[in-house]
Amino acid sequence: MISIGCFSQQPDLPGQVVEGEHPVNQAYLFAHMTHEDYGKLYYSVSTDGLHWYSLNNTKRVFDDYHGHPDIVKGPDGSYYMTGNNSDSDPDITIWKSSDLINWKKFSTYTPNLQKVENYPNPLQRIGAPKLYFDEVSSKFMITWHTPHKEGIPGDGERYWASQRTLYVISKDLKTFEEYPKLLFDWDLGTIDVFIRKVGDSYYAILKDETYPTLYWPTGKTIRIARSKSLFGPYSLPSDPISPNFREAPTLIPSPNGKIWYLYYEQYPGVSYGLSVADNLNGPWFQASGYTFYSDWDKYNLPEAVRHGCMITISKKEYDQLVRHFGINKAN
Repeated sequence: MISIGCFSQQPDLPGQVVEGEHPVNQAYLFAHMTHEDYGKLYYSVSTDGLHWYSLNNTKRVFDDYHGHPDIVKGPDGSYYMTGNNSDSDPDITIWKSSDLINWKKFSTYTPNLQKVENYPNPLQRIGAPKLYFDEVSSKFMITWHTPHKEGIPGDGERYWASQRTLYVISKDLKTFEEYPKLLFDWDLGTIDVFIRKVGDSYYAILKDETYPTLYWPTGKTIRIARSKSLFGPYSLPSDPISPNFREAPTLIPSPNGKIWYLYYEQYPGVSYGLSVADNLNGPWFQASGYTFYSDWDKYNLPEAVRHGCMITISKKEYDQLVRHFGINKAN
């Protein structure tokens, strides 16, 4: 009997351009921190949304920044980025850049957490502020998470389960609504929330911050809620898109604009996962990566990258970043 060996060859992920097709999304920037230098700003770039390469010889790109970087392009064509010095810092700092290379401090927002309606006894904590520009209202939204219970001996998760997502609206990121508000009307711990609008729906991509158990299997996963209005009410979150113990999601459209790539971190700093869908309502599947077999790994990121955001950029912006910082193709 003759035995013929069979070798597994994973199919390529959808969303890439074919020969003769021009990409809708030409390039991507991943602004992030690293495991060894938590809270500081690093860059990686990609031209396909799947294979990422670090810039600046894997060194910081801007020493003055601290936070979980989140970047949005404003109506004036400038980029804006949120940060804070720590969760206990009362201020959210906003930075501005015309080229993603040179950043200047633009404004500071200090939310009055004690004035949040229907949210008694919030702790003075501001976690991972994120930015969204709503073209419908021509206003910015900043979201972040704030807890209302301290951890206690034997139950540190009490603190994390008490996280709730707050937001504030601004027309110019200089002046802000009087008080922050709760984004969701359901009683669930959420962190790392950001907003995207597709079609006539708003989507809140979030981390379910309840600890996973037999009776709460969705804990510490990435989920999505949906609304017809930026301000809600939002649907109850979807089934998990990621495995348990994932956080810091970030979302980009594929080069051909037809597929969504949703990345999330397996913490603390272990690796990144990737889920793929052709619409934000799903279904989603998890792509193969971090197996260290080239025919199985369909995406890769530089070693030790952690929390951040991915955004689409033009090829011109990509080339400017590579020229200025230099690219490390040996990740």
